[in-house]
Amino acid sequence: MAAPTVPVLFPAVPQAASTPMLDWSSIDWSAYLVNWAIAIVILLVGYWVAKWISRILDRALTRGGAEPTLVGFLRNVAYAVMMVVVTIAALQKIGVPTTSVLAVVGAAGLAVGLALKDSLSNIASGVMLIVLRPFRDGDHVMAANLEGVVEEVRIFQTRLRTFDNRLIILPNSMITTAPIINFTAKPRRRVDIQVGVGYDDDLKRAKDILLELARNHPLVLKDPEPSVSVAKLGESSVDLLLLAWTKTKDSGQVKNDLTEAVRTQILDNGLNIPYPRRDLHVYHHNADGTPLTDIITKSVADDGDMPKPQP
Repeated sequence: MAAPTVPVLFPAVPQAASTPMLDWSSIDWSAYLVNWAIAIVILLVGYWVAKWISRILDRALTRGGAEPTLVGFLRNVAYAVMMVVVTIAALQKIGVPTTSVLAVVGAAGLAVGLALKDSLSNIASGVMLIVLRPFRDGDHVMAANLEGVVEEVRIFQTRLRTFDNRLIILPNSMITTAPIINFTAKPRRRVDIQVGVGYDDDLKRAKDILLELARNHPLVLKDPEPSVSVAKLGESSVDLLLLAWTKTKDSGQVKNDLTEAVRTQILDNGLNIPYPRRDLHVYHHNADGTPLTDIITKSVADDGDMPKPQP
């Protein structure tokens, strides 16, 4: 009698063929070492060429009169770009797929850019300030509603010195997003001095006095000539505006001298610099609207009509 057949629940899994171990003897060590040697040579030569080109660029820009900050920034950027190219070439020589490297570099660059977006904004603004040059070191400017003298323009920030010798450090992104006023960009500046004279004063005489003061000042330019115009008819005075041109570096002294001389000469010539006047009328009323003067008058009259006390 034949034995009953037992069903096979778990069929036997055929054993996989054993994975052959790496055959080191099959590697072309000579070619492998040659590629690594060539990659090292590419790195060394590329490093030397990048330094050499960056130095040449530095000298060329310096001789061309470029700003030192711009020279240093362009030199560093050129060196970094060349070293990236050299590194990718060396990796490709030893068999590293450059597409994967570029993908990793791109992803890392995106992550860094998102994390440092404010810093990158300052860098971009710094490049704009260096290239466009709305102001230079030593200029008197108003930037981001802050006034001072420019000490240094850097990639991330700009340093200002106030006239009371305080240091202001401004992020470059704040400067490029706000109006910039450069007071020393032009070689000449106009000094405006407004003075008020009385309505009863001789207006022509006042104009002649102001023009004579401006023409006699040694720092006031002859071309364009000084001029005086009526600015407006004020509440208590006729406002005259003296316009005098001078060199930018002398504008502060000229304005101070003319302002002091105008005050002295106007008064010495019998003219007036009137003060604003106001007429004030004060009315006193009782709670029911009766003027207090009537109440006081009535009270005094009543007191006079009262009989005198008997002794």
